Amino acid sequence: MAGVDFSNITRVPELRKRILFTLGMLAVYRVGVFITTPGVNRNILKASAAGSKGLMSVLNLFSGGALENASLFSLGIMPYVSASIIMQLLGMVYKPVEELRKEGEQGRRKIDQYTRYGTVLLALFQSWGVATTVLEPAQTEAGDAVAHPGIAFRLMTILTLTTGTAFLMWVGEQITERGIGNGISMLIFAGIVTDIPNSIANYFATNKGNIQPLTLAAVVGIVLATVAVIVFFERAQRRIPIQYSRRQVGRRVYGGSQTHLPLKVNTSGTIPPIFASSLLSFPATLASFGVWGMDQLSNLISGGSNWLFNTGYVLLIVFFCFFYTAVTFQPAEVADNLKKQQANIPGIRPGKQTADYIDRVLTRITFGGAMYVAAVCIVPTIVLQAFRVPFVLGGTSVMIVVGVALDTVSQVEAQLLTKNYDALGVTGTPKLRGRREATEAS
Repeated sequence: MAGVDFSNITRVPELRKRILFTLGMLAVYRVGVFITTPGVNRNILKASAAGSKGLMSVLNLFSGGALENASLFSLGIMPYVSASIIMQLLGMVYKPVEELRKEGEQGRRKIDQYTRYGTVLLALFQSWGVATTVLEPAQTEAGDAVAHPGIAFRLMTILTLTTGTAFLMWVGEQITERGIGNGISMLIFAGIVTDIPNSIANYFATNKGNIQPLTLAAVVGIVLATVAVIVFFERAQRRIPIQYSRRQVGRRVYGGSQTHLPLKVNTSGTIPPIFASSLLSFPATLASFGVWGMDQLSNLISGGSNWLFNTGYVLLIVFFCFFYTAVTFQPAEVADNLKKQQANIPGIRPGKQTADYIDRVLTRITFGGAMYVAAVCIVPTIVLQAFRVPFVLGGTSVMIVVGVALDTVSQVEAQLLTKNYDALGVTGTPKLRGRREATEAS
């Protein structure tokens, strides 16, 4: 980000409007988190859910604390994430969906439409599961969280939570289209960040009089080390050299230049932990409909920091790292485009050999990226649990916060680099310089 002056953000009307729109949508989302589902005593539910671990903590984390508040946004954006997973899987095994993916913008819009339908359908099922397995059974010495359980309460909960999920889906799409960053990731980011002060306050209240300076320093050190590792790997690239052939058009000679093809170590970003946690919530949903064996499986998964939850979480993260990379990056298409542009990798023949080489390199770095994501999501969380630190400060949440922040800053940087500040007519305003220009000047 060298050479970019972020103080110019307020001088670009379009960028300023996008940022304000994003903040406005996030504010609406946070207000909705505190609107309780009809018929639920939020205080009793919150007391009942206190100290929960495992899947319950993950789902509550991604919903921004909405689940423990019995909010109309209790499902968060997870049904949309689940529907996206299903559509991407269908794109690999179902021919009509695969054909839609090849139709460009029109096909993408059709897939997005099917994803919305799938989101509403999944929200109907999951809201029934929340009503029957989370809200109705919740109780403390003060009484039951739901005063009048039954079919009427369940239908009201289904209507409320499904509507809330559909609204969040719309908010996420609006942020992506008219704001800054990926809307879905920004909603999860906002939920985690806004819960950090409360979690820190609860940590000090819970451990009042029992906090050792060395323990506090270890916790801070682990969090800072996790942030440093995330920033390093999210910026890491493997650069494959590309050589363009010389070609003559009339009297001019074009090409002959050298560049590189950057391959990120973690191509999938923060998607794997989000997808993994969404998939882990399926057994609880199926258990609410009486599917055989799902109740026992859901209890095992939700058992907190047990080995089954952590093992399943790691395996799903590794799987989605490879899966998402395979869906979003096609070595054959890249090799074909290089061949059309009369470019090649030195020492590698154009065509199939280039595709095989890129695929081989991508597989190796994706394996390293998958190990990094799995380690960051699990190891700090396990270590911090020994210090009784809130889950919001664990590896998964820190990775999502840092990853989304880096992506958002990159988009803001890209917006700034496309603007010509000379046209603003502001005296004394330095011209925005890109990375290459700044390097040449130095």
